[in-house]
Amino acid sequence: MSETDTGMERPVAYKDAAFLEGHDGRAVRILAEYLEPLARFEAQGISDTVVMFGSARMISLADAEARLAEAEASGAGDGDLSVAQRDLNNARYYEAARELSRRITEWGISLDCHGNRFVVCSGGGPGIMEAANRGAAEAGGANIGLNIQLPFEQTENPYITPELAFQFHYFFMRKFWFVSLAKAIVVFPGGFGTMDELFDVMTLNQTGKLTQKISIVLYGMDYWNSVLNFEAMVEAGTISPEDLDLFHRTDDLDDAFNFITADLSTNAIHCPGIIL
Repeated sequence: MSETDTGMERPVAYKDAAFLEGHDGRAVRILAEYLEPLARFEAQGISDTVVMFGSARMISLADAEARLAEAEASGAGDGDLSVAQRDLNNARYYEAARELSRRITEWGISLDCHGNRFVVCSGGGPGIMEAANRGAAEAGGANIGLNIQLPFEQTENPYITPELAFQFHYFFMRKFWFVSLAKAIVVFPGGFGTMDELFDVMTLNQTGKLTQKISIVLYGMDYWNSVLNFEAMVEAGTISPEDLDLFHRTDDLDDAFNFITADLSTNAIHCPGIIL
């Protein structure tokens, strides 16, 4: 008996959920994660971004102080107390990301250009990502969250501009959107994901695969100098001395802001459309 005989109607391919969610629909899903963000960025007038990377595990100063006070009051063991003290120490990075994002957003709003310029973009989750979106929201500016489906940690923070909140399945499509609009990247202390994102951009810069060099700021010199020994790579001959010029290391908010805005003013202040 045919489908026509039973009255059943087979859906067209682009409405067939079984096809779209199966192996053979992968190319369509990948294309959707390119075209749907592109349409939204164009609708919002966004042609360039300042991306902030960093750990999802860092919390605000207020939350860190509350946790430490709770641990001390409850007579928590040395392990729990040391974790609370570590969180308090790391809260300086959350607050630095929040303040830097606020300053960059206010600066971008002040520019006499059509559309949203140098919009702060994060991975959309908690920690440093939340701080970046929060600072931009506090400045009254649009901000972007490029979230990823994960079984842990990655929940959308509440500060993202709703029209610019994205959810990705594919890491490589998410990374494409991080890089394709970025004119500057600020990297705060983070783990494997942060390292992956940092070295991906540095490799693209080093190999000339970008239409325009992206300025990179590593914020938190104690952290970066302890976990990454770039000078040892130069000594070993695995990178060139000039590769150290691919990034700027700092612990100072004013220095980070001045470096980024000076670079953008020199190299990216023109008003482009989206170029991919």
